[in-house]
Amino acid sequence: MRLRHVMAGAVLPLVLCASLWLVLPLGSQATTPQGRAASLQQKIQTTRGKIGRRKGTEHVLTSDIQRWSSKINRLQGSISTLQSREGRIQDDLDARRAELVQTQKDLRSERARLARLRARLAEGRKILSRRLAELYEADKPDLITVVLNSNGFADLLERGEFLGRIQDQDNTVIKLVRSAKADATSTAARLDKLEARQQQLTAIVLQRRDQVAAVKNQLIGTRVGYAQTRAGKANALSKVRTERKSLETHLDELQKESDKVQAQLQGGVGLPAGPIHGGSGRFIWPVNGPITAPFCERRAWEACHPGMDIGVPTGTPIRAADGGRVAIAGWEGGYGNYTCIQHTASLSTCYGHQSVLKVHVGEQVTQGQIIGLSGSTGHSTGPHLHFEVRVNGAVTNPMNYL
Repeated sequence: MRLRHVMAGAVLPLVLCASLWLVLPLGSQATTPQGRAASLQQKIQTTRGKIGRRKGTEHVLTSDIQRWSSKINRLQGSISTLQSREGRIQDDLDARRAELVQTQKDLRSERARLARLRARLAEGRKILSRRLAELYEADKPDLITVVLNSNGFADLLERGEFLGRIQDQDNTVIKLVRSAKADATSTAARLDKLEARQQQLTAIVLQRRDQVAAVKNQLIGTRVGYAQTRAGKANALSKVRTERKSLETHLDELQKESDKVQAQLQGGVGLPAGPIHGGSGRFIWPVNGPITAPFCERRAWEACHPGMDIGVPTGTPIRAADGGRVAIAGWEGGYGNYTCIQHTASLSTCYGHQSVLKVHVGEQVTQGQIIGLSGSTGHSTGPHLHFEVRVNGAVTNPMNYL
């Protein structure tokens, strides 16, 4: 029994320790400045990788848009040609329509004229029929019969005049019928030609209309394809750029937090300043390190890099290149923590992406004085110092002064 109590007393503390081990937070690296720094660096590297992939996608989409722009330029030439052709077809169509209207007008006129001729012919035939019947019934008198049956000279004259009128009337009726028949025949032939011409013109007009419709559909299809392709590429590029900018903002926040942790680890004094490095110019080097980006280097997001980048670890002390008055000391957009020192009325130097600022606006500094610690604040892809030389506010090559 006593042994049981002893064993129970020994096991109970072990159980309590195990329970506390499961419940209490672990003293992991994430709770220490070193662990936080490592975690932030991992997140920074991951975010940079995402940004790099987005930039690659932007490059591909930009190239695709350029290729489509070339295709669109070629298509625009075809569209212009089709538009010219459409204009010519429309002009031809208008001319054909005008000709068709005139033909239909002529056709109506000829049909009315034919109706009149047919009426005249019918009337002439009636008159001729009646005259033939009269001649048949009365037997046509000749000149001898009229002379022999005349009672005197006056009666002879009257009979001769009557005979002449009968002959003239007969000739007039015969000519009328003959002319009306010939005119009706020629008019019918002209009508046939006009009707054939009308049918031909109608077919031409319909064909031209079909051509105009086909050209318009081709133009519409080309434009719709152009709009859809460009819109799709532009939307995709806009989306990727938005994602990339969001990642860059997140990267800036991570980098600022990382710089703060780094400053905590270094006790707020940074790395050793190192010796002053002078050159052949009037300025000393603000930090000692390799040039990772020369002045006016062309980048995807800028045509000319305004300054030069010097690769140094976060927390490296930054020296004033020359003495002067601090004109700017604070956060400046993509520069992050940014300091500018006015050396003369026209000449100044500027220092970007600092993790810590050690001067304030209006302060007088001497050449070689520590003005801040390097970092990666703002739009930066890694720890370095962005160094600028400005003349009358415009950037110039720093190597001309170092």
